[in-house]
Amino acid sequence: MTGTRPHSLADLLSDRLGAYPEPMALYAAYGVNLDPSRMAERAPASPMEGTGWLRGWRLTFGGALPTVVEDAESAVFVAVYNVTELDEQRLDMWEDVEIGFWRKVRVRVDTLDGQSLAWLYALDAYEGGLPSAEHVFAIADAAAAAGAPGDYVEWLRSRLTQ
Repeated sequence: MTGTRPHSLADLLSDRLGAYPEPMALYAAYGVNLDPSRMAERAPASPMEGTGWLRGWRLTFGGALPTVVEDAESAVFVAVYNVTELDEQRLDMWEDVEIGFWRKVRVRVDTLDGQSLAWLYALDAYEGGLPSAEHVFAIADAAAAAGAPGDYVEWLRSRLTQ
């Protein structure tokens, strides 16, 4: 045999692009994408940079789906990922951006290192409705996996659900 086959996505990308792709933008995840293992599947070349807070935003639901809306009195815990262009395209497909279900919103995230500009997905629909308990608990588990404070995780678990 004259060569070896690439075994990982990073190997494939390196073979095709000549080098590991450079990070392109910061993504602020607030739903199940808070979970670093889930993001490793959805955006394998995009490492978690840390965590922070969206101050002046509130986690809510549009029916069963989580979203964020502006609210001066609230804050939402987020995981911040340094996302490559290719992984951003993958996330857009996961989130059905092309059909207009979600829109990308630029936000400021407060981290231990100061404020950072990032983007997130916001539901392009109405606010209201009750999520399923299963979905809320999945978000709470993802928040815990990302290192959210215990009181935030408990607040998520105590949300009114269907």
